[in-house]
Amino acid sequence: MRAQPKASHFIDGEHVEDTAGTPFESLYPATGEVIAKLHAATPAIVEKAIAAAKRAQPEWAAMSPTARGRILKRAADIMRERNRALSELETLDTGKPIQETIVADPTSGADSFEFFGGIAAAGLNGDYIPLGADFAFTKRVPLGVCVGIGAWNYPQQIACWKAAPALVCGNAMVFKPSENTPLGALKIAEILIEAGLPKGLFNVIQGDRSTGPLLVNHPDVAKVSLTGSVPTGKKVAGAAASELKHVTMELGGKSPLIVFDDADLESAVGGAMLGNFYSTGQVCSNGTRVFVHKAIKEKFLSRLKERTEKIVIGEPMDEATQLGPMVSKAQRDKVLDYIGKGKAEGATLLTGGGIPNHVPGEGYYIQPTVFADVTDNMTIAREEIFGPVMCVLDFEHEDEVIARGNATEFGLSAGVFTADVTRAHRVVDKLEAGTLWINTYNLCPVEIPFGGSKQSGFGRENSLAALQHYSELKTVYVAMGPVEAPY
Repeated sequence: MRAQPKASHFIDGEHVEDTAGTPFESLYPATGEVIAKLHAATPAIVEKAIAAAKRAQPEWAAMSPTARGRILKRAADIMRERNRALSELETLDTGKPIQETIVADPTSGADSFEFFGGIAAAGLNGDYIPLGADFAFTKRVPLGVCVGIGAWNYPQQIACWKAAPALVCGNAMVFKPSENTPLGALKIAEILIEAGLPKGLFNVIQGDRSTGPLLVNHPDVAKVSLTGSVPTGKKVAGAAASELKHVTMELGGKSPLIVFDDADLESAVGGAMLGNFYSTGQVCSNGTRVFVHKAIKEKFLSRLKERTEKIVIGEPMDEATQLGPMVSKAQRDKVLDYIGKGKAEGATLLTGGGIPNHVPGEGYYIQPTVFADVTDNMTIAREEIFGPVMCVLDFEHEDEVIARGNATEFGLSAGVFTADVTRAHRVVDKLEAGTLWINTYNLCPVEIPFGGSKQSGFGRENSLAALQHYSELKTVYVAMGPVEAPY
C-alpha cells in the first residue's frame, strides 16, 4: 500500500522537494506500514513558499469576488468527482474508516469551496453611511499572506476550511498539515491549480513543531489560523500577538453533553456515541462528559453498553468497518494511559478499556470505552483525552448540571437532549461554549459558524462569519463640499 506524493511540498503551482529537510515517514495507522517518505521544510522552503504567496496575492486581490468564487466552485466539482480517491487517501492518512471519510471528509471540503465560492459577491460587500451632505462607505479588503496550520484528525477538511474563506477574500495561503497526516493537503493544492487558481496562492509545506514558528514569525505573514491543542494555541497566538498579526484559534475541548430524563433514549445514546466514537474519538468538539439524569441512568447505560459492543472494528478500507485505529501509536498510548487513570481513580469501566484482540498486525487500535460513575474531579473528566473514551456522570437538577458543565477551562461545544424545547433553549443560553446542539451532536455544516470560547480559542470558521476573519474593513469618508478651517 503506497501513497507516495510527487514531492514533499507544493509551492508556486509546482511540486517541490528539498532533501536537505529532515526526513520523516507517513504511516498507515491500521498496519504501521510506511506509505510515504517526505522531508520537512527547511528555512529556504519556507521563504520560497511565502515569497510565492506574497508575489501572487495582489493580482488575485484585484480580481472580482465573483471571478475568485468561480474557481473555488470549480475545485468543489473536481473534489466531488474524485471523492472516492480522495476518501481512500484520507483513510490511508488518518486510519479513519472509508465508510466515514467517503461522506464526511473530502465532501465537507468540497462544501466549503462551493459555499464560499457562491457567496463571494454578496459576502464581501461594504456599507454606505449617509452623513448629511457628505457620506462614507466601507469595503472589505484582504489581509495579504495567511498561514494555515492543520491538525491530523480532519486533514483535507481543515485545509479547505482555511483555504476557502482566505482565498475568496483575496488572500494567499501557506498551509502546513500535521506531520502525521501530510498527504491530503497536497492533493487539494493540485486540484486548486487544475480548477484555475493562479500559481502561488495556495502553497503546502511539510514540517513539525519547529516549522510553525518560521511561518508564524515571518514578517510577511498577516494572519495565522491554527487548529490544534490549547498548549500549541497559546504559543502560536502569543507569537502572533507580539507582531499584531490576525489570528484564529480552533483548539481543544472537554465538552458537556446533557441528557435529561425526558429525552428520547435512542437518540440520546446515538448522539453520545457519535460525540465520542466518531473518528475514533479524535474530534475536538466531542461531548466527552455525558451528564445523564439519575432517573434514566441505568436504562441509558444498559443501552449504551449494548450498542457500543456491537461497533465493528477492523480494516479501515472495508466498508463494513465502523471504528478504525488511532492516528499513531503515541496517541493510542496516551489514551491507554488515561484509561488507566480512570480505573485508578475509581470510575466504573462499563465496556472497552483495552486493545481489541481480533485485529491483526501493528495497527493502533483501541476499544471504544465507556466509564460510568465518573465524578467531576477525576482526571478523565477534566482533561481532553482525544480518543474513544466516554465519561458518564450523574445529575439531578438543571442548575446543578449547568454549573458543572461550565466548570472547565474549555468552551468549544456543548449539547442538550430533552423533549422540552423551552428547557433546551434555557440551558444552551447558560452553557459557556461557542458551538451548541439541541437533540443532536457534532453536525457542522459549512453554513453555520464553528468555534469556541474560553481556552478553546477565538475566531470562527465557516459561514459568513469566517469572511470577517480573513479580511478587514477599510472606511472611506467622502466630502461633497469645500473644507472649512478656522485658520
